[in-house]
Amino acid sequence: MKGLILSGGKGTRLRPITHTSAKQLIPVANKPVLFYGIEAIRDSGIRDIGIIVGETRAEIMEAAGNGSKWGVKITYIHQPEPLGLAHAVLTAEEYLDGEQFVMYLGDNLIKDGIAALVEEFERKKPHAMILLAKVPDPRQFGVAELEKGRVVKLVEKPKRPKSNLALVGVYMFDTNIFKAARAIKPSQRGELEITDAIQWLVDSGYDVRPHIVTGWWKDTGKLEDILEANRMILDDLETSIEGKVDEDSEVYFKVVVEKGALIRNSTLRGPAIIGEGAQVINSFIGPFTSIARGSKVIGSEVEHSILLDNCSVVDIKTRIVDSLIGRNAEVTESQLKPKAFRFMLGDYSKVGIF
Repeated sequence: MKGLILSGGKGTRLRPITHTSAKQLIPVANKPVLFYGIEAIRDSGIRDIGIIVGETRAEIMEAAGNGSKWGVKITYIHQPEPLGLAHAVLTAEEYLDGEQFVMYLGDNLIKDGIAALVEEFERKKPHAMILLAKVPDPRQFGVAELEKGRVVKLVEKPKRPKSNLALVGVYMFDTNIFKAARAIKPSQRGELEITDAIQWLVDSGYDVRPHIVTGWWKDTGKLEDILEANRMILDDLETSIEGKVDEDSEVYFKVVVEKGALIRNSTLRGPAIIGEGAQVINSFIGPFTSIARGSKVIGSEVEHSILLDNCSVVDIKTRIVDSLIGRNAEVTESQLKPKAFRFMLGDYSKVGIF
């Protein structure tokens, strides 16, 4: 059995961050989202993983390498255009070479992994198996309707859902999915939809079964979802202090300070993680905050936020909350006169003024 991770797509809902970085590499608890997917597939016993890449392929290939750091073999498969998940399956057909496979969307996080899904698929041997989760408002998702333990219908964002079971971005397939992907036509948005391919399997009499997630899962395609995933992962931390915390600083609850990090005259209130080589000086770091390697927080307060590599937050008088600050960004108090707001903002930026 092989794994297939989809890491194409443009991440339009996370711009401007994704103008310069693949959405699958945005860190949650200082680890790229993509890496959680690789680990989930590896922990299910699969060692051969293909990653579908698009215009951000160079960055993803540099970050994940050949897979040796996880004990797996990674093969990269180029999808020239993002023409849908079923199209991605067809793009990977030669790599998959007739084997059963798990398809995992690279911006998903599933706390309990997928080992139970893979085991059930191998034991029951259906033609396809889809991962589902109960959600409070299924109108926002693709929804599965079940009958006697089998999937009978998939509906995309229904106005009147007949179930509360949303599609999670993980699927198990045998080779019949290629037949299905070739049989369907592009949707209104011009893509070959995996939901249409699965519905074709159902309508053609193939055995499509559900597997319901009992723990939490997150599609990290939006800022609020990334912050929530960060909160959930950080809540499982155990305190570990490898960097330097001076005697004038205080550390409360679950806090990780990685090697080379410096904490001086500051308060860290976890759960929080301070990355390698980061500096926190004369500052307060509140719960559910991830500060990546090389970043600096000086004379400021940050809470429920994610700071990416090598960014600086210096002398900000009001607490920063619910924020995602990109690599090498600078947030500082201006010394220019007259006092005024001065911005250099890219497309899709968001700024709150009070």
